[in-house]
Amino acid sequence: MRFLYFTVLALLWVSCKEQPKSELTAQEIVDRAIEISGGDHYENSTISFTFRELDYSSTWENKTRKLSRTGIKDSLRFVDVLKNNTFERKVGDSLVILSDSIATVYSNALNSVHYFTHLPYGLNDPAVNKDLLGEVKIKEDNYYKIKVTFDQEGGGDDFEDVYLYWINKETFKADYLAYEFHVNGGGIRFRSAYNELYVNGIRFVDYNNYKFSPQKVSLYDTDKEYEKGNLELLSKIELENVDVQPLD
Repeated sequence: MRFLYFTVLALLWVSCKEQPKSELTAQEIVDRAIEISGGDHYENSTISFTFRELDYSSTWENKTRKLSRTGIKDSLRFVDVLKNNTFERKVGDSLVILSDSIATVYSNALNSVHYFTHLPYGLNDPAVNKDLLGEVKIKEDNYYKIKVTFDQEGGGDDFEDVYLYWINKETFKADYLAYEFHVNGGGIRFRSAYNELYVNGIRFVDYNNYKFSPQKVSLYDTDKEYEKGNLELLSKIELENVDVQPLD
């Protein structure tokens, strides 16, 4: 009888040991999302696109990321460059001397466009904190709901902003995101991805961009409000002329 008892215990122990993990961590989910959306291509390519009549580019120089945008203002061509946390603007062939406050505004605007365009790349930056809030269903698909916050050190000027990402359980693609910001009076945005496009291994999407009032809707309930149709479409985030060139 005692032999049978220990035999059953041994079988149960082996069975439990061989069971696969029933739940992924937030880190594992984000790792898979980055891999399925571009992986190593993000850091081995020059990526360019047009957004709202401005031409954007990101590349790598000596293992440092260089972000830029080019446009026309007052009939003059300007080029903005952000590298090593240093922002520069050239108008024509001349370097423009900017106040710190103006340089910060331009730098944040440039970085923001690249940040959203390259998602989920960036979610493994050192200042990023990730938490799995649970699993939800949106439009018949099941999603991991991930909360992202930022450390003050290395988190940028908007380190207090909070983001949510809904990552599809089957495809591991980030189909929805929301964030609460505090500048210019603050607010909440919810974005739903559409028009998926892969270019040389990197996934790009456009977004329907919705707005909420923080006084009326909690950031954490934006998926429910989306399901109910209680959204106000603010804008469409659409990319043009997307190009990806592998680095030598």
